[in-house]
Amino acid sequence: MGFKRFATAHWQGDLKSGKGAMSTPQSGLFAEQNYSFNTRFGEEKGTNPEELLAAAHAGCYSMALGFILQNAGFTATRIDTRAEVLMETSPGPHAVGVHLIVSATVPGIDAAGFAAIADTAKANCVISKALAIPVTMNATLV
Repeated sequence: MGFKRFATAHWQGDLKSGKGAMSTPQSGLFAEQNYSFNTRFGEEKGTNPEELLAAAHAGCYSMALGFILQNAGFTATRIDTRAEVLMETSPGPHAVGVHLIVSATVPGIDAAGFAAIADTAKANCVISKALAIPVTMNATLV
């Protein structure tokens, strides 16, 4: 049986002076979090889509790594993942990749075994896979 997760975003105005808000209504984790040109491309406090993508990827990868380690007979006592969404600005802003920086404590595993499992987790994490799937849309003018 499948399931659906969602978040919402509201935007008003033009690119540079406009403002918006993003929310996660299902979990209630955050509501109406500020985002704008300056939170995305500058240093203003608030969130941005790339930061949320990085958070999703880091969390997904860490869980996937723990699961694959478990299936191989190992239990991680700690997994720390930093996901860096790499952006370019020309010819317009676009993501060019995600770099995962992983540090883990896994009793009983050797470096080669850990590297192989870490690579498998990278290839099979839901968010890693999502970055290559088609995107569909319904758009309505009101």
